[in-house]
Amino acid sequence: MAKLPGVTITGASGRMGQMLIAQVQASEKLALVGAVERPGHAWVGQDIGLAMGGAAIGVTVSDDAQAAISAADVVIDFTAPAATLAFSAIAAAAGTVHVIGTTGMTEAEIAQLAPAAEKTVIVRAGNMSLGVNLLTQLTKRVAAALDADYDIEIIEAHHNKKVDAPSGTALMLGEAAAEGRGVKLAEVSDRARDGITGARRRGDIGFAAIRGGDIVGEHDVMFAAEGERIILRHVASDRSVFARGALKAALWGLGKAPGAYDMLDVLGLNDAR
Repeated sequence: MAKLPGVTITGASGRMGQMLIAQVQASEKLALVGAVERPGHAWVGQDIGLAMGGAAIGVTVSDDAQAAISAADVVIDFTAPAATLAFSAIAAAAGTVHVIGTTGMTEAEIAQLAPAAEKTVIVRAGNMSLGVNLLTQLTKRVAAALDADYDIEIIEAHHNKKVDAPSGTALMLGEAAAEGRGVKLAEVSDRARDGITGARRRGDIGFAAIRGGDIVGEHDVMFAAEGERIILRHVASDRSVFARGALKAALWGLGKAPGAYDMLDVLGLNDAR
C-alpha cells in the first residue's frame, strides 16, 4: 500500500486541534504524523491518543514545531495569529502545505504570509465549511443585487471561550457584501454601538457578536429595508464540518504550485467570485 500523506496538527490540545486529530485518524487518505503544543504544556511528551483520553496511537505531542512540521506533507493550523506566522515560515522552508484556519488575523498579519506563499502552498480561510463558503457567495450576489436602501447587518454567535470578535467568518461575509456593493469594508464597517450613536449611516455594514455557552457557530446576514427583510443563515452544530473542510483543503493542496489559496479554490468556486 502506498504511503499516505503525513499531517501535523498544531494546537493539538484545543477544541479544533482534537477534532482535527480525530478526523485525520478516521481518514483513509491522510496519516497523522505529528502533534504540536506550546513549550511547557502538560501534553508535551505524551502520546496524543492517551492525552485525548483514548488509546495510544504512536504519535507523541511535541513542542518542537520545526521538527514536527518539517516531517509532514501538510500542517493544519487553527491556533493564534502570532503562532501561525511562525509556523508559516517553518512550512515554507520545509515545503510543507500549510492549511490555516486561524481567525483574528489582521490585514497586516495576513500580508506577512506572502513570502511563505512564494515557497509553498497556503490555504487560508476564515471558515472551512462548504456551507459557509456557499453562504459567502450568496451574500455577495444579494448585496450586488440590492442597493443601499437595504441595510446589511451581520450577526454571529459563538461559544464563550472564543477570543476574537467579529468572527473570521463574519468578516468573510462582510468582505463579500462589500465586494458585491463595490465598496471597501474598512470604509463602511460598523462594529461598535453603545450609547447615543445617532442614526445608522446609509450603506454601512454592521456587525454584532454574541458569546455564550457551547455555541459552535451561527451566522446571519440580514438585508433590511422598509417593509421587508432578507436573512441568509448558516448554523454549524458540530466542529467536524470545519475539520472535514480542512482535510479537504489539505488533500487539494498536495502537488499544487506555491501560492496563497482559499476555500473557493478548493471547492472550485472561483468562477463565482
